Amino acid sequence: MFNIGEYAVCPGHGVGQIVDIEERVMGDATLSFYIIKVIANGMTVMVPTNSETGIRQLVENSQIEEVFELLHDHDVKVDNSTWNRRHRDYMAKVKTGSLLEIADVLRSLFLLKNKKNLSFGEKKMLEQCRDLLVQEIALTKGEEKTDVKKKIENVFEATQAQ
Repeated sequence: MFNIGEYAVCPGHGVGQIVDIEERVMGDATLSFYIIKVIANGMTVMVPTNSETGIRQLVENSQIEEVFELLHDHDVKVDNSTWNRRHRDYMAKVKTGSLLEIADVLRSLFLLKNKKNLSFGEKKMLEQCRDLLVQEIALTKGEEKTDVKKKIENVFEATQAQ
């Protein structure tokens, strides 16, 4: 259970702050909802308080270490399927809300970017994944977003020079 003022992650949207907990009448049932303001774009999201997959806690520091280990591992096969199939696969991973899945998509796109030009959709997906990672890591570790973004970009600078 979350409290007003706490931060939570909305899969696909990023980190938000719980601004209210409201009850709404739906048919003959009264349901409770978290009202979450997404930090990145100010959008307001309603998530049932009893939802198992609606929102999650911010990641722990140990998970952030796993994310950077995954990002540093560039010895992976780059997906050469069509861009729309890759996009569909990437979207499914982003929608899970898992920071590791999002990092995997980011790594794949950065590595693919070194081999060929990304499509417009892939460029947007790369930005979205980077922003989702930066937002949550910065909030969890209490660091500036610009510093976290630079750390992530530094992971891939060596491969870009090749």
